[in-house]
Amino acid sequence: MEIEGFEYRRVPGADGVVLNVAVGGSGTPVVLLHGFPQTHVMWRWVAAELAVDHTVICPDLRGYGASDKPADGYAKRSMAADVVAVAAALGHAQFALVGHDRGALVAFRAGLDHPDVVTHLMCLDVLPTLDMWDVMHGTTAAVGFHLYLMAQTAGLPERMIAASSDEFFGYFLDLWANDPSAIPSDVRAAYLEACRLAVPSIVADYRASATVDVTHDEEDLARGNKLRMPVTVIQQDWGAALGFDAAARWKTWAPDLHHQTTTSGHFMAEQNPTEITTAIHKLLTR
Repeated sequence: MEIEGFEYRRVPGADGVVLNVAVGGSGTPVVLLHGFPQTHVMWRWVAAELAVDHTVICPDLRGYGASDKPADGYAKRSMAADVVAVAAALGHAQFALVGHDRGALVAFRAGLDHPDVVTHLMCLDVLPTLDMWDVMHGTTAAVGFHLYLMAQTAGLPERMIAASSDEFFGYFLDLWANDPSAIPSDVRAAYLEACRLAVPSIVADYRASATVDVTHDEEDLARGNKLRMPVTVIQQDWGAALGFDAAARWKTWAPDLHHQTTTSGHFMAEQNPTEITTAIHKLLTR
């Protein structure tokens, strides 16, 4: 499945990994990074709106969709390096960056590691990795059972998920969608097929978030490294549900922060693309 009107290319990322990338529009560049359990197609509505006055770049993250799926190398630092390399290969030394879910964690890392490249940053429905693990406790942590499952040593999680991959990934597509019609049956089927073919790499991505990604966040926090660019965060009101101040958590990392909550659900770019596109345009004026 593709984004209508966009050109598709195979573009080298970092470490010899090649990404599947959709490119459309013209103007200042905006890179859109998808989340779990999806592909770049989740941006189809937002990308079309942005392409009116921007060059829009939508890659499949390494390990997802039609991009390469190496056995390892899923530190968000490596995945962020992919994004910078792809943009450079397409002729863009700087770009605005928007990420959803897993893609937001890659975007966050890109902002910390490449502050002279990422001009504006938007993260949708996540906390930074270190904060995510810190707020998960007690019975409320059950909502994140998949985080703990995929954090386990290689072998068992992959076998368990592969044994019923459509049920596993479909569970999140159904549970997290406030409006199921936002993900029509053909798109849902495409997401499930992509995930079915990528179980080991998806698990490796999540496992990295329980290991090396935490280390990198801890090192940056100790050094006082912060996001230097304007940052917008849009998320569901998880703080109220789980008992933490999401805006304060983000403010620690992002001094120039605009934080807002949404009722559009986790898949907000598909459920309310105009809300997200409007927020991106506002971010780019800061």
